[in-house]
Amino acid sequence: MFTIEHEYDATVVTLVDEGKAPLQEDVTINAFEDCVTITQADPRTDALVQITLSMTQLRDLRAALDLPEGVYQLRPARDGSL
Repeated sequence: MFTIEHEYDATVVTLVDEGKAPLQEDVTINAFEDCVTITQADPRTDALVQITLSMTQLRDLRAALDLPEGVYQLRPARDGSL
């Protein structure tokens, strides 16, 4: 299950783990104009853990989800697109 909310400066997606235990904590993704943050509670420390991805890193992650194992570098196409 997931939710999508549109706030003033970000789109917020929350991923809720469902299914058989053990379940993971909810993941919150904030998509800003210049970066994406991913936040999840760490039950061992009761702290929130956050990582920040640049738009380039997000683009690379998106491409990586559809590729086989290997090392890749995205390069602009001749028309300037990726």
